[in-house]
Amino acid sequence: MKGKLILEDGTVFHGKLLNNIKATGEVVFNTGMTGYQESLTDPSYCRQILTLTYPMVGNYGIADLFMQSRKSFVNGFIIGELCEVGSNWHYETSLADFLTKQGVPCLYDVDTRAVTRKIRSAGTMKGIIVPEDAAKTEIDELFAVPIKKDVVMEVTTPETYTMEAESADAPHVVAMDFGVKQNILKSLHDLGCKLTVVPAHTTAEEVLALSPDGIFLSNGPGDPADVPEIVEEIKKLIGKKPIFGICLGHQLLARSFGAKTYKLKFGHRGCNQPVKNLLTGRVQISSQNHGYAVDEESLKDLPLEVTHINVNDGTVEGMRHKDLPIFSVQYHPEASPGPDDNMYLFDQFWTMLKGE
Repeated sequence: MKGKLILEDGTVFHGKLLNNIKATGEVVFNTGMTGYQESLTDPSYCRQILTLTYPMVGNYGIADLFMQSRKSFVNGFIIGELCEVGSNWHYETSLADFLTKQGVPCLYDVDTRAVTRKIRSAGTMKGIIVPEDAAKTEIDELFAVPIKKDVVMEVTTPETYTMEAESADAPHVVAMDFGVKQNILKSLHDLGCKLTVVPAHTTAEEVLALSPDGIFLSNGPGDPADVPEIVEEIKKLIGKKPIFGICLGHQLLARSFGAKTYKLKFGHRGCNQPVKNLLTGRVQISSQNHGYAVDEESLKDLPLEVTHINVNDGTVEGMRHKDLPIFSVQYHPEASPGPDDNMYLFDQFWTMLKGE
């Protein structure tokens, strides 16, 4: 059936509605050429309507192997061509069947380049997905529904669980789950770490009671300013153990030291973001998914130094403590999807865990 995406400024984009499910959310875009399943199941997209700029989507189907969380948390999916027949040796089901089973509204046959140009020029904004013939009263009611802000508690693990290591003397890492991607945990586990994954509401006292050798602060959705209670717990962990933060974890770590964060006009979402390592002078390509960034000016009087910057816009992509074994990056080094240029960051954390 025919459907449409309506932005809060009145702009309308027409397409076909895969399933008769309406959606409300912040409209964002991702520039990756592959990895649609990883993006759909990345908890950092919670409550957002995800638009893919790459035109053909679904051509290699869906497989459980590539799931990054227990379900898809996106509020809607906007794509160009929906490929009905996937071809891949991992293939288990079609994208259309997956979206229907997950209850994700999907609008396809959309000019996604036009949507992207609009968001780039005007910034991310609220949008709704509705049938073509939706009544004005229905549209007004959907726009009246506020977008939920504090979504970390929606995506975090409901209970603590452990990923055991092969070695009895393996470093023990407590991972605070703010919406972690499974491949990030896998990357840490593949290093040889024993992982204890805890819910986002876990207190610092409870984390330290697990006797970790290091603490990991995960990626996740939303504005870091919406979860001040988590920032307060991170403050209590500083100086106790080595800490590694990614994405939202990076922002929360910065705020725990008193730095500020701010919302980007349209964010960084894709697997082709160039990042310069200021310590080595090298540029690596990274996978990213975030709408907020750390204010570099607010770091100047703090015991933190910027280690990485985004080549495109100069925003902060990484930082480290000047004295303590603490560091973080804004992007996703585990590459799901994306390049593996930045796997060295996990090795860096391993070195800290070993006390070297």
